[in-house]
Amino acid sequence: MTELERMLSGELYQAGDEALSAARDRAKRLTWRYNQMDPVDWAGRTALLRELLGSLGENSWIEPSFRCDYGIHITVGRDVFVNYDCVFLDVAPISIGDRVLIGPQVGLYTAGHPIAPEVRDTGLEYGLPITLQDGVWLGGHVTVCPGVTIGKNSVIAAGSVVTRDIPPDVIAAGAPCRVLRPISEADRARWEREKQAYDRWNVTKEEA
Repeated sequence: MTELERMLSGELYQAGDEALSAARDRAKRLTWRYNQMDPVDWAGRTALLRELLGSLGENSWIEPSFRCDYGIHITVGRDVFVNYDCVFLDVAPISIGDRVLIGPQVGLYTAGHPIAPEVRDTGLEYGLPITLQDGVWLGGHVTVCPGVTIGKNSVIAAGSVVTRDIPPDVIAAGAPCRVLRPISEADRARWEREKQAYDRWNVTKEEA
């Protein structure tokens, strides 16, 4: 196995490997360019994101500044919005589904280090994948740790530290993050009423 293959399989690997270092340098150059670009050059920014990332779905956007380790291990679905100053450490795959909202200064950290200091001191490290399923919303300053999957439509409150899997359709918060309650029919009814009120206002505005 190569160091890259070990890294992507969750085995211990040496990050100083020449090929891995070159891949990180590529990502550093591309993210530097991305963060220096005209902030409203939508076409240029999208093209650069497609070069940096493993995949980028239609109508998805990442605000600058943005940083990652490799980029190519990040897949992003459709209609995703990533707010300012996010850091995605993608030594293992980061999979982001459709219609995901990610608040400012969120960290998705797949990278881990051995707990035993004697092993950690050798420079060996490992990574475990992170998955955000469709419709997830992460509030600002959320940290997602290695190996975590957050289930479809779940909401993670601002400032949470997610150390274990979160099921679908729940609201979760805290450090460590824990499920508070399911997303209920009352939640859906309340926000549907708010949407209907907005739709009525929008029609009135257009008729004015």
